[in-house]
Amino acid sequence: MNLFRTMLAITAFAFSASAAAFDHTHAAWDALLKKHVKVIDGGKASQVRYADFAKDRAALKAYLAEVSKVTPAEFAGWPKAGRMAFLVNAYNAYTVELILTKYPDLKSIRDLGNIVFNSPWKQKFFTLFGEPYWLDRIEHDTLRKPGAYDEPRVHYAVNCASIGCPSLREEAFVASRLEAQLEEQAKRFLSDRTRNRFNPASGKLEVSEIFKWFKEDWASGYKGLSNGAPVTSREQYFGRYADLLADKPEHRKLVADGKAPIDHTAYDWSLNDAR
Repeated sequence: MNLFRTMLAITAFAFSASAAAFDHTHAAWDALLKKHVKVIDGGKASQVRYADFAKDRAALKAYLAEVSKVTPAEFAGWPKAGRMAFLVNAYNAYTVELILTKYPDLKSIRDLGNIVFNSPWKQKFFTLFGEPYWLDRIEHDTLRKPGAYDEPRVHYAVNCASIGCPSLREEAFVASRLEAQLEEQAKRFLSDRTRNRFNPASGKLEVSEIFKWFKEDWASGYKGLSNGAPVTSREQYFGRYADLLADKPEHRKLVADGKAPIDHTAYDWSLNDAR
């Protein structure tokens, strides 16, 4: 029994030491975001001060160095929310770093490579978990991997450095507040009428193209209804936010009942720069 307790204590200590090896408050990244992200339009969107970020590039690289040190075993020992917050912050920080490699000589992240043959999201410009990684590997192969997180609101959290994308949050994502942060990001984005709205003239619900590109994510059984029931369609999901998407009661009812035809707004790939 004493040997068992000793082994248990050693295991607990090892886990504690591993967990303490990485700062789960993401304080360094949080400080950079608070300093260089400008919230606009009443919180519905944000702009990034890339010119000022460039002056703090050493601090950004130092944070990314800590991110890169995390081992697969260490990562696996974290709670689900901690793993997701880590991946989202890593994606966003590496995206900023990618922009800075050519800033200010670009107007869009798509200027960094041909979408088909040299996509910015497929460039292996960093190391994670001891392996070559790229942005799409974080988002699509890890965060969106079926059964891993099953959280479509990740699309409101990862930022592609573009005006059309849900805003780069002005603080780091953290496990203890992840649910609240994701939901706030959802409400901010869905209340932005430049990208998501019910159009009385057409009678259609016009939403961002991310809801077309990743349509299946909102039909995969995500438990996003107020009663905990699974969401099985985009129409059902948007119904939850009818008050944000439409003004008149009759239009809100159409959206809430899932009866508004869905169309998509044009995606703006311009750099989300504050200059």
